[in-house]
Amino acid sequence: MAQNQDQAPTLPSSGVRDTGIDVIVVGAGFGGIACAIECKRKGHRVMVFEKVHELKTLELTKYQVLSLGENAGRILARWGLHDRYKAQHDRLWNICAHARELHVHDYLGGLIHVQKLPQPLFRAFSYNDHRPLLHNVLFEHAKSLGIEIRMGHEVVEYWEDEANGKAGVKLQTGARFDADVIVAADGVKSLARKFVIGYHDNPKPSGYAIYRAWFDAEKHGITTDPLTDFLSSRGDVLYGWIGRDVHFVTSSSRGGKLISWVITHKDNAAVDGHWSSPGKIEDVLDIVKDWDPRCAAVISKAPSCIDWKILVHDPLPTWVSKSGRVLLIGDAAHPFLPTSMQGASQAIEDGVTLAVTLNLAGKDNVPLGTRAWESMRYQRVRDAQLMGETTRDKWHGAKAGDSGKSFELPMPEWLLAFDAEAHAYAAYSGIAQSIVQDGYHQPSLSGGQFTEHVKETTPAQ
Repeated sequence: MAQNQDQAPTLPSSGVRDTGIDVIVVGAGFGGIACAIECKRKGHRVMVFEKVHELKTLELTKYQVLSLGENAGRILARWGLHDRYKAQHDRLWNICAHARELHVHDYLGGLIHVQKLPQPLFRAFSYNDHRPLLHNVLFEHAKSLGIEIRMGHEVVEYWEDEANGKAGVKLQTGARFDADVIVAADGVKSLARKFVIGYHDNPKPSGYAIYRAWFDAEKHGITTDPLTDFLSSRGDVLYGWIGRDVHFVTSSSRGGKLISWVITHKDNAAVDGHWSSPGKIEDVLDIVKDWDPRCAAVISKAPSCIDWKILVHDPLPTWVSKSGRVLLIGDAAHPFLPTSMQGASQAIEDGVTLAVTLNLAGKDNVPLGTRAWESMRYQRVRDAQLMGETTRDKWHGAKAGDSGKSFELPMPEWLLAFDAEAHAYAAYSGIAQSIVQDGYHQPSLSGGQFTEHVKETTPAQ
């Protein structure tokens, strides 16, 4: 498959030259690890702190299926992770699901539309499968590059020293580390957020929650039930049911051997600090009690599930600290709805773009690099977030008997054909010059609405 992959655009020489820029990344999720990898590739000296002691302790992630769009896929392929990696099980393409169509139904089972899912698209591949498996590929790649990842190191404080051109972190042990820039990739409940924006901005309930499950098809009866064997008898497949302010999606992978499902529904319960907990299958079944019987049949096969509250917050006024040396990426800056299918992809774009802007700014101009990075990313991220909201509202408003392409999962060129690395090289000079001449100003959005290129690619209702 490698010969069909995206061909890299004209980029600077791949020879790595030490920039002398020291980067500390807090958090070893997709955004943090991607940032560390690209920083290494761009000649920065990088260290990662992750508070958990072992990745396997992230128990709740075992229920999650993750989608990395073509915009992230072209970056991962450039790193050699598509099908050219050293071990068969480390190759992204081999561990991912390969459904060729999305079958969208109304909640009673009427077929609304069958959407083709071409691979590759815009000369790159998407990667869809079990979150821990996808994450492990990036994690192991980072280690193979010699990146220092300190597990079990919890950051409890951030600081910056503008006079000496440094920023730093304090660990739970009391140890302090400084660097030229601190990248807070510490998730939706980021500790760094208050330091960056100057006030508490805790995420709030979105009004929705999701139940997730992941299990073996044969072991749990999918293959022998006439209502569910469609998931195992035709290879990898992807099915959805929408309407009544709910959407339910189920898929199979490994040739129909593994099953996942996720259901998004209304939930106005208060979040007491824990946004995920074990769920009850009977509660999930109650949501689909009057639906196409295939839905209840699939849900009932799961041995367990997770109840995951969807948290959001309004766009932050800035992602960069006052002195420009501590910044937020990924969910710490901009959490996404599941219907966007872009949360991890945009976090990867964040990290790649930052590595480039730091390289171009140089050690003596790190704040210019971080502020140019923010300018490049701010509106694009918001556009992707709004697309996810539009998709959710469209699906949740579906009625029995609806049909047509307007219910397709959006796959616009502006989003998926984007090359974050190439764009950063192309855009940096003009943005940096504007900041130098006019001064830095916090970013602004286009009226909180879609920019024109997004409007043009959003299907009419």
